[in-house]
Amino acid sequence: MEPRYRPEGVEERWQETWEAEGLYEAHAERGGPTFVIAHPPPNVTGELHMGHALQLALADTLVRMKRMQGFNTLFQPGYDHAGISTQNAVEKDLAREGKTRHDLGREAFEARVWEWLRLYGRTIMTQFRRIGASLDYRRERFTMDDDYVQAVMRFFVHLHGKGWIYRDNRIINWCPFHETSLSDLELVHVERDDALSYITYPFVEGEGGITIATARPATIPGDVAVAVNPEDERYRDAVGREVVVPYVGRRVPVIADEGVDPEFGTGALKVTPGHDPLDFEIGRRHGLPEPTVIAPDGRMGEEAGDLAGLTQEEAGERIVAWAKERGLLVKRESYRHSIALCERCESRIEPLISLQWWCAMDDLKKPALAALRERKVVYRPESQHRFATDSLEHAPDWNISRQLWWGHQLPVWYCPDGHVTVAESEPEACAECGSTELRREDDVLDTWFSSALWPFATLGWPNETLDLVTYYPGDLNTTAREIIRLWENRMIFSGLEMMGDVPFRDVIIHSTVLAPDGRRMSKSLGTGIDPLDVIADHGADATRYGLLKMSSTQDVRFSYGAVEEGRKLANKLWNAGRLLLQATEGEVKPEIRPHALEERWILARLDAVRAEVEADLAAFDFSHAVQALFRLTFDDFCDWYAEAIKPRLYERDEDAAATALAALERLLRLLHPVMPHVTEEIWSNLPGRETRLIVSAWPEPDDRFAGDLEALDRVQDAAAIFRRSGVLAELEGDEKRIFDAVVRPERVQANGNVDAERARLHNEIARAEAMLANERFVANAPDDVVAGERDKLERYRRELDALGG
Repeated sequence: MEPRYRPEGVEERWQETWEAEGLYEAHAERGGPTFVIAHPPPNVTGELHMGHALQLALADTLVRMKRMQGFNTLFQPGYDHAGISTQNAVEKDLAREGKTRHDLGREAFEARVWEWLRLYGRTIMTQFRRIGASLDYRRERFTMDDDYVQAVMRFFVHLHGKGWIYRDNRIINWCPFHETSLSDLELVHVERDDALSYITYPFVEGEGGITIATARPATIPGDVAVAVNPEDERYRDAVGREVVVPYVGRRVPVIADEGVDPEFGTGALKVTPGHDPLDFEIGRRHGLPEPTVIAPDGRMGEEAGDLAGLTQEEAGERIVAWAKERGLLVKRESYRHSIALCERCESRIEPLISLQWWCAMDDLKKPALAALRERKVVYRPESQHRFATDSLEHAPDWNISRQLWWGHQLPVWYCPDGHVTVAESEPEACAECGSTELRREDDVLDTWFSSALWPFATLGWPNETLDLVTYYPGDLNTTAREIIRLWENRMIFSGLEMMGDVPFRDVIIHSTVLAPDGRRMSKSLGTGIDPLDVIADHGADATRYGLLKMSSTQDVRFSYGAVEEGRKLANKLWNAGRLLLQATEGEVKPEIRPHALEERWILARLDAVRAEVEADLAAFDFSHAVQALFRLTFDDFCDWYAEAIKPRLYERDEDAAATALAALERLLRLLHPVMPHVTEEIWSNLPGRETRLIVSAWPEPDDRFAGDLEALDRVQDAAAIFRRSGVLAELEGDEKRIFDAVVRPERVQANGNVDAERARLHNEIARAEAMLANERFVANAPDDVVAGERDKLERYRRELDALGG
């Protein structure tokens, strides 16, 4: 072994070796208990970011442990075609040539996308390998593969056959740049300063009128009513009368509707069903017309009359000026409010009435809601389970169509008579009239419609494959909280509908990793941290360790300190492994033959931490698991055990050497899921290695030495006292031998300050006892804080006892 551990080269070599030897592969024929994670498919044009890195570290830790425990593991990789994102990237590429997709036509544009993907797509799996993700890369799937397309078509036809897919003109979120509909979940909301214009709508008969407040005067030509809350006494006499819409002169009714907020503006609402979700609902309740005055490109449309072709800002200013000239503008005031933007191009979203395809959710979501309430699927932490359940309960019908060219084109065909034929593959004739003149629907499906099938479409569905029978349902999924409604819930109801079972049992909602200063990570803000840079500087093992230590149920700031701690741990482990191998010179077989106190103690500690890590990972508490492994390795194994046995190793004590190598083996097995590369490298240097560590057995429970778990407490207390005050406590036998070997008191000038140390310990004990006697502290403080105080109290008492009280 080299004197110093250098991860560069080592990590890449082991990644290539494990994959070349087929050690990541899942084989359904093998049988046995399974453990399955269908990893969230990154965008085909994506790059590894810190969220991916955390997600992979969490999932891969579990996969590697389950693989060692003998499970038939499947860690499924693949890509999502990322409809709008990919099309946007290719259109930008075309723009550099002065072209648009319309210059190419649909077929040529799709060919251009595939060509672009061959050049720039699918690079992220190489980056996944760099962090040590043990995915079965042979099984890579893509949501635009032929077999996957077949699955998507089957799903659509199935839902349509049940009457759950329909077409309707409804209000949607429209991106004027991409000219497509978007879901509520694909928007970002930002605060924007606008002007609030107070404009009077005169009564048709009699004096006066009703003043409304609007931040979008450009939509006034689309007004079809003025609405007030039925409980608003100010407008009781106005309900049923008519007013005149400014600029266009349209006579519209004053109506009463409970959806009106009497506290906003004047309490009177201009109703524009074509351009506002609330107005749309009010309009549908009252049977109002739905004119559209804003065109798909975001400018004023033909129904806006002489305003057609203007920007909304230009049209709004013209209408306000018109109202001011006629004394109808009461006032204008600054107004700060939240607006929606397209998350990809940051264009302002336009609420528009559009003819779209929809999936009815009422019946489809019922089994999924039951599964969540019965906890057949559990989101962790619990707050996210409540959110997932609530969001599914209130999920509206799903707008599944997009006006894009890249994606799964809807399997819908029209004949000249307007009949609709829905089929998995292109039909020869109209199913209703037999016409052979068919035109396919231009729209493509929402990207999430296809990714909802990921857990079973990747296993060969709709075909009955051995993989499908063996590996469905899976075990867990891990993702960020913003994907709960977009993807997680949809996989659940899709799995129940098409497979009759939930796709997984647990969903880990991991934290968002923020920049060290607490801001969100962003390249544009200069706050982004490339995980590949961190890996290059510290190694993949250290990066994985750091991310796992940072992991939490709350958002966390990225900590270079946590990663550096991982690097130090790898180096410490390397040095310990090198010490033992040099001392044994490869001539001793690892075997548990303990004779001394420190050997029985380390074996007890190894088994205790094994149980602790298993419990932590079963609860998905990764941070506490890696901290337990750090203490076991850094403190127990390296600083105490290895130092204590050094004299015996130098004396060529074969029992000590055999036991030390066996203990090292156990330690490497425990650490491997978190830090796979350095552990495999050390393991490969141990004598008689016939099996790679990655597929070696996870340590079995071993309580033979449980009675020695606290055997070194007195020695460690004495060391703490000595290092702090120079005071030597009374120790004998093995305890004194271990103390002398580890602490080497002869190198330190003791000052003999026993009385001062006793006084300090008395004070610490009194403080800890007072805290633990405080019922409010015990009841309200976190459990680990209270437990920590109890541990301190016990330690202080032991240290005082070591000094003679």
